[in-house]
Amino acid sequence: MAEADFVIITGLSGAGKSLTMKCFEDLGFFCVDNLPPALIPKFAQLCAASSVNQMALVIDVRGRRFFPELRRSLEELTSLGFAPRILFLEADDRVLVRRYSESRRRHPLAPGGGILEGIKKEREALTELRDMAQNILNTSKLSPNQLMRASRKFVDSREASMRIAVHVQSFGFKYGLPLDADMVLDVRFLPNPFYVPELSPMSGLDEPVRDYVIKRPEAQDFLDRAQALLESVLPAFLEEGKQNLTVAVGCTGGRHRSTAVSEQLGERLRRLGYLVNVQHRDVAQAEHLAAR
Repeated sequence: MAEADFVIITGLSGAGKSLTMKCFEDLGFFCVDNLPPALIPKFAQLCAASSVNQMALVIDVRGRRFFPELRRSLEELTSLGFAPRILFLEADDRVLVRRYSESRRRHPLAPGGGILEGIKKEREALTELRDMAQNILNTSKLSPNQLMRASRKFVDSREASMRIAVHVQSFGFKYGLPLDADMVLDVRFLPNPFYVPELSPMSGLDEPVRDYVIKRPEAQDFLDRAQALLESVLPAFLEEGKQNLTVAVGCTGGRHRSTAVSEQLGERLRRLGYLVNVQHRDVAQAEHLAAR
């Protein structure tokens, strides 16, 4: 139970709690917005029973009727083996006023208007909760990408760096480039098994073709360089707020070379700790044409 990462996102209305919750969702957290504090221990137990070990809750003055129970709920969480961390978001008054003016929403503590009055009441109501927070973040000058970076730092810089999802997709250039490719690797420089009679009917998923392609020194050198490139750029992509990266690996028909290389590249990235999904766009199409 102690291994679970339990985060409570709270703070002033308009400070960016909803966007922060989306950031935590992208980091792999199971998130719930505006849960009454009295239900927090039950929520934690349900998540633990479902093997959810990363959870985040948004708590704010929309649940003001339940705030007296928050401290009691946090104490109960500790007794259950959880170690909740509190991230408190705030912003300058002028920034909050501008955000409310732009959104044309009413402040929850000033339903009749008077945004500044509502902000003052909220600051007073949240004083104790702010004092309990492990991290206080002023979002006045933060862009959405900067808020994402701050969220990742709060989680854990090493673990978060591995949470970018890498989609490796083999394809055939003769069928066109994948529309969603972020990066394209061309392996048509490798000898083509298509021209080897006993290998032509197979694909890069079959061991004889895989060995023919991958065991060549030039293939190993290419994989080493591709791995080094991705190791250097993936953290930077994540730093810019990108949560998914599609690496397209292409050969002529998408059946032999690109398929074998994609499988090997995906396996290398998995060993490094990245979330990897490997798909082969044109294998079935190529097999269908070969059978005609």
